[in-house]
Amino acid sequence: MTQASTDTPDPFAEIRPYHDDEVAEVLARLARDPELLDALTQFKLPRLARFAPGLARALASFVVRREVRGVTSVRDFQARIAGYMQRMIRTTTDAFEVTGLDALDGDTAYLFIGNHRDISLDPAFVNYALYLAGRNTVRIAIGDNLLQKPYVSDLMRLNKSFIVPRSARGKRAMLAAYQQLSAYIRHSIVEDNHSIWMAQREGRAKDGIDRADPAIIKMLTMARRQQDKTVGIGEAVRELRLVPVSISYEYDPCDLQKAHELHALHTEGRYEKVQYEDIRSIVAGITGPKGRIRLHFGTPVGLGQELDSAEAVTAEIDRQVLTGYHLFPSHYLALEASEGVEEGQRRELLDLSEVTEADRRRFEARLAEVPTHLRAWWLAQYANPVLNRAGKL
Repeated sequence: MTQASTDTPDPFAEIRPYHDDEVAEVLARLARDPELLDALTQFKLPRLARFAPGLARALASFVVRREVRGVTSVRDFQARIAGYMQRMIRTTTDAFEVTGLDALDGDTAYLFIGNHRDISLDPAFVNYALYLAGRNTVRIAIGDNLLQKPYVSDLMRLNKSFIVPRSARGKRAMLAAYQQLSAYIRHSIVEDNHSIWMAQREGRAKDGIDRADPAIIKMLTMARRQQDKTVGIGEAVRELRLVPVSISYEYDPCDLQKAHELHALHTEGRYEKVQYEDIRSIVAGITGPKGRIRLHFGTPVGLGQELDSAEAVTAEIDRQVLTGYHLFPSHYLALEASEGVEEGQRRELLDLSEVTEADRRRFEARLAEVPTHLRAWWLAQYANPVLNRAGKL
């Protein structure tokens, strides 16, 4: 990992992941952070936290120090996380399959840009696939809206996350923030030869419709095109070695919460998140049952192609993401149950050839837990990928 220079100011110090020489200080800070310790005790030791908060906090601090003993680098920290990933996959998934990675050079940095369903698990599964293949893990783009607490920021940056500005005030401040972000991403890929993962648009696709945002492409190419005005979008994208990634979950642990949000937006025109809702979504995603998961790596965008606009680039990203997206029985069963789909479309697209009785029982059991007023929104999350791939949305 590149170390911070002691001779010149680090232009990315405020947004980049932590360096190895910063790990010890950050871990020591976390072990005594009262908000982190309180969060841990309320989750793991709720009764003790209520009646003896000081003792509960001391125990949590001891556990944190024990868990990170011997961790002196970011690689060490991620090796510990890999153990938790293995346990999570073993206890909450039925299968995890990776395709397409073998076609990518293991010594080359890529900008992996993926569809986005889960706040933390999408990049975590990418990292785990790379870890299993013996490759370097990615630096992860994460919105500053998720970093509401200093300890959350510390944990994310220890895990090689860098900060995407979403809360900058005013056009000038936002432009400067995105210029810095674009420069950092290019620096990571071109100069550090260190891969990056980021979502193809801001926020999760809560309705199951995966579409890349041209504004993301304009931001990504901003640094290179400002450096040389003669460079076009296509050349700047090729330099970043942008590779679309598709992640497909048979079941989304946050599907009910997403349905609630979509219903609120439709009926009330707005949805107000409660405090720490994103953190709870992260926990639900990690701990909830997910069924089978398929992760597919595409091919670098722009190779042998003339892509002269951000819209042309996003069209290619969409094509690869949808081609690589795996449709599970849950998707087809949702299409079968969706009342809002025209009958002719349903007959044309419905494929129940791989649906077993066990698949149907599991699907119907989950659907039965969904309140009636949310069922259309819940079903749409699973049916829309079928419709989107067929060009019906």
